[in-house]
Amino acid sequence: MEELAAKFEAERGRLRGLAYRMLGSAAEADDAVQEAWLRLNRADSVDNLAAWLTTVVSRVCLDVLRTRKTRREDSFEVAPEPVDAADPAGEVELADSVGRALLVVLDALGPAERIAFVLHDLFAVPFDRIAPVLDRTPVAAKKLASRARQRVRGTSPLPPSDLARHRRVVDAFLAAARGGDLTALLTVLAPDVVRRADAAALPSGVPLETRGARAVAGETQVFGKRARFAEPALVDGAVGVVVAPRGRLVLALAVTVSGEQVAGYEVIADPARLAALHISLI
Repeated sequence: MEELAAKFEAERGRLRGLAYRMLGSAAEADDAVQEAWLRLNRADSVDNLAAWLTTVVSRVCLDVLRTRKTRREDSFEVAPEPVDAADPAGEVELADSVGRALLVVLDALGPAERIAFVLHDLFAVPFDRIAPVLDRTPVAAKKLASRARQRVRGTSPLPPSDLARHRRVVDAFLAAARGGDLTALLTVLAPDVVRRADAAALPSGVPLETRGARAVAGETQVFGKRARFAEPALVDGAVGVVVAPRGRLVLALAVTVSGEQVAGYEVIADPARLAALHISLI
């Protein structure tokens, strides 16, 4: 038993990373890994421990995702998670290491698509091993991963040179916001910049629209705390920002770039509007 436990512990980190990418929750990932350990103790014999554990954890995660999807469909609205919520099990750091934009995009995939993509594209598991997990043929599993890949990678109508320029501007905007750097913000914001926002994104009494670089910069300095949880992403095909504590989307910024400056941005916080956005990686 000690030898088996030692072998399992050697796999734990990889399994937790796998489960976290599949579920987007550190607590649920730990539960999936623990379930794999319990099943291993009940197994008669295992020839390829790493492959066996990967399969078990993936099946457990698939069941969790299917249950979660059913619950969400039964719910009228899912309230966004508070940005400053406590961070159990270092989940903020875990989300940082995986990539918040990736977690947001993965969360929009169907259960089977998510499992197929994570296993193949992120952990290089061949489709003939993915197929039994999903109860599909290898060809069907490959199609699921391909469909997921198109959603994750995304496309933009912008030419590559413009896309790169917009990314530079958004990166500069986020860096200035994170640092609370007023001078940098005034540089990256156009003089006549306009900030619009859903009421849910703002403290009581703050106007839904603000105009002018200095006024918008002052507000953006306050946004700096949330900017810690922000990453660039494609938002409806344009370079924007997702704010996702612990990998869960709570805000999106639709950014308009003109030249080398931000001409405007809209803070989207309404759950229905967030759900309707097409978000993908740049």
